[in-house]
Amino acid sequence: MKDKGILEIKSLDAGVLKGFNLSVAEGARVLLRGANGSGKTTLVQSILGNPDYGVTAGQIIFDGTDITDMPTYERARLGIFFGMQNVPEIPGLSVMTFLKHSYMSKNPDIKMGEFLKLLKAAQARLAIPDAWLSRSINVGFSGGERKRLSFLHLILSQPKLAILDEPDSGADKKTQKLFGEVITEMKDTTFLVISHLDVSFAYNVEFRM
Repeated sequence: MKDKGILEIKSLDAGVLKGFNLSVAEGARVLLRGANGSGKTTLVQSILGNPDYGVTAGQIIFDGTDITDMPTYERARLGIFFGMQNVPEIPGLSVMTFLKHSYMSKNPDIKMGEFLKLLKAAQARLAIPDAWLSRSINVGFSGGERKRLSFLHLILSQPKLAILDEPDSGADKKTQKLFGEVITEMKDTTFLVISHLDVSFAYNVEFRM
């Protein structure tokens, strides 16, 4: 783990959080635990910039930039990824179209052949068949399959910070182990993971709300 702080939350007031402070070192694997209502969701949504969880005081610093008042899409461009607990269905938008436009919005000069090579490697790591790519996002997919697609997006994105909300819920033990291996392998990504389960990745910081 590196010493540089990639995420600094200073004296944050938002919902149930009052004067909240958190420092996450670059490269850390942080496991975030807490009872219902303790502020986990408020913390995550504040980092993401959800206006429904208004920050009334304090600062959120990401990779040296004050993002407290920055819109969500700009935070994503800076390298923040969010893996939802309940991933929505998007009828009419294929998995391939979503992944291609998402990747190329950040890498506009990449050739299609290069993108497909990266996609194939990520598919192989997660055992995702080609047939899934032509289907509408999450329509007809099981809970575990939806989480695999989320991890496919994660691998392709290679974000600086990945916030994962219950990534192991809905997945069987084998798939949970696979997700843990992927998290461990992504050395250049810092992880903030919310989970109530005995997670299968080697976290090095546990923070209780």
